[in-house]
Amino acid sequence: MTARSSRRTFGRVPRPGRGGVLLAVFVVAVLGWITLNTVRSDSAGSRGLPAGTPLPAFAVPLADSPCRGACDANVATRAGQGSAGAEPACDVRGAHVLNSCELAAGAPAVLAFVFAPVAACRDELDLLARARARHPSVRFTAVAVRADGAKARALARAHPGVPVAYDHDGAVADEYAVVVCPTITFIGRDGRVAGSTVGPLDERGLQTWLARIE
Repeated sequence: MTARSSRRTFGRVPRPGRGGVLLAVFVVAVLGWITLNTVRSDSAGSRGLPAGTPLPAFAVPLADSPCRGACDANVATRAGQGSAGAEPACDVRGAHVLNSCELAAGAPAVLAFVFAPVAACRDELDLLARARARHPSVRFTAVAVRADGAKARALARAHPGVPVAYDHDGAVADEYAVVVCPTITFIGRDGRVAGSTVGPLDERGLQTWLARIE
């Protein structure tokens, strides 16, 4: 994918209200992580997507993408949605793109949302990398929220073993109800959400979820 084509295919339509609220809550959650080393919330928005939900469509650059400039997420569900994307997100594919429709088709899968500045959050990638080596039938990917290409590449180098993409403007985090770091979406063989977890998982907790989706 060239830089020019990337500018055509990546983009976002601002969503008044909901996106701003979720971003504010996400920042508060991150501050809680730094202070308390853990976050727990009973609000519906902090639990990620519920089981049975179809994966919201998105396309984002992987850390090794040559995309430069406007590399915000594509969350378009149809053609001509302005800054959301000139074409549907499901049609934006390539070696340097993480596409949710491809992820659903290749299920089972694990999709982790991380915020790189928080150590306890980014360290979850090491747990996922170990699990990936033991579960070759499961596709593991991670999305660095509010990161650019350089930050995503640094994260991928520091925590190898799981492909890392980046959600520069937070559009995908918004769609996946991410307000606590890490949030992990587990995708079943049917390509739908099998469930979501918030906060760090230990080895046993992760194995329990993998047994449910394999």
